[in-house]
Amino acid sequence: MMQYFVVGDVHGKVTMLERLLKSWDSSSQLIFLGDLIDRGEDSLNTVRRVRQLAEKEGATCLKGNHEYMFLSWLDDPVENYEHYRRNGGDTTINSFLGRPLSHLVDGIEDAKKINESVPELVAFIRDMPFVFETDRYIFVHAGIDLSLEDWHNTSDYQKVWLRTPFHEGENKTGKMIVFGHTPVYGLLEQEIGTSEIWSTDDGKIGLDGGAVYGGVLHGTLFGIDGIIRDHFVVNDGFIAADE
Repeated sequence: MMQYFVVGDVHGKVTMLERLLKSWDSSSQLIFLGDLIDRGEDSLNTVRRVRQLAEKEGATCLKGNHEYMFLSWLDDPVENYEHYRRNGGDTTINSFLGRPLSHLVDGIEDAKKINESVPELVAFIRDMPFVFETDRYIFVHAGIDLSLEDWHNTSDYQKVWLRTPFHEGENKTGKMIVFGHTPVYGLLEQEIGTSEIWSTDDGKIGLDGGAVYGGVLHGTLFGIDGIIRDHFVVNDGFIAADE
């Protein structure tokens, strides 16, 4: 029986990721829900680590809205740098270029430097799928358009940016939808740092623990009927599992 170890939004918190991976037994399919980059302190080594896991362990990493913004900036730095900067992009740019995170970024020249210095990481991010579907699950970064007769017609943009319409929509897909993007403390109306997972009776499960904001990083093991066990890492390095 296939099992899935699903990791929420990492956002450059590579040390937390390494701690969390100690709870992965390597027999389950490893899935990252996107947003590996931006805001956190080490996007470079986060992407390198996940790329290594994809190549050597068959891990799957989905595109998040931050990967989407990163690529939009590279493809049109004049038009898209300011939006990317406002969403924490400078930390990734400086990390990828081996500079202090506070270094002044040139949105146009640094786009050229990124393409020249880490083309393998850019290619890896471009190749990330937007969705991973199985017979029981839909894994996606932000959500899918539940108003459509066929959810497969959801645009790529919606898959990485959706919030309330997806959270409040009725899941009629017949599958569990596992997503990140929106920190669960907001969905649960709790304080940052809650280790709870957001879930609904119709099978929507949110796993973004808000790690980069001082929250937790989830690594949740799924089986054929849903969650088997949830592991999470908090900023002091403590690893816990909820049965």
